[in-house]
Amino acid sequence: LMPRIRGWQNLAFYRPSRGTRYKHLDSLFTEVTDWDLIETHLPDMLRVALSIKDGKVQASTLLRKLGTNSRKNKLFQAFHELGGVLRTIFLLQYINDPQMQETIHAETNKCEAFNRFIKWLAFGGENQVLSSNNRAELRKRIKYNHLVANCLIFYNVSEMSRILNEEAQNGRTYDAEVLALLSPYWMDHLNRFGLFFLDQQRNPPPINFDIPIALKEQEAEPILV
Repeated sequence: LMPRIRGWQNLAFYRPSRGTRYKHLDSLFTEVTDWDLIETHLPDMLRVALSIKDGKVQASTLLRKLGTNSRKNKLFQAFHELGGVLRTIFLLQYINDPQMQETIHAETNKCEAFNRFIKWLAFGGENQVLSSNNRAELRKRIKYNHLVANCLIFYNVSEMSRILNEEAQNGRTYDAEVLALLSPYWMDHLNRFGLFFLDQQRNPPPINFDIPIALKEQEAEPILV
């Protein structure tokens, strides 16, 4: 999991010791790692991690317990120190690698686009509130929302593939960058409050995915849609 970082320059960077200095980045480092605290509580931290991995305790429950009186909770403080070290390493990699920044930005946009899509599909719109406290009903509602979303994603991809293949057979060529911008989360052609009929006997027409989409001359390899 690589989060998209906004305002990273305002976050705390942890230096390994008070005497450590960096020629060009020293102003970013405002905290010092307490390695002794981490070493003292490392066995307890490993037991906690194994308990979460084995499913014996939920991470959310553990965070609530550890966060209680966090200033007096040494285990919480040890996790906080270790988290500061890991975040500092990640931030240094992040600011040094433009390709990593682009990858994180692109993948986060995909997740946000999907989240907007399922919110739009949920009955009642984006301001929908889950009023029930029944866990089973909540899980059912979320799963059904995702089921509808997956059906419409399949429909969108099927239609886009069909149209691209038909145009390709008519001699049309495409830019690879343009194809990369296509999204399965189209909503303009959908009427979420319309009438829908479920026909379980109807199948989408077959698409020959082995037919290459011809690219313009500057592209070296064809793309299969």
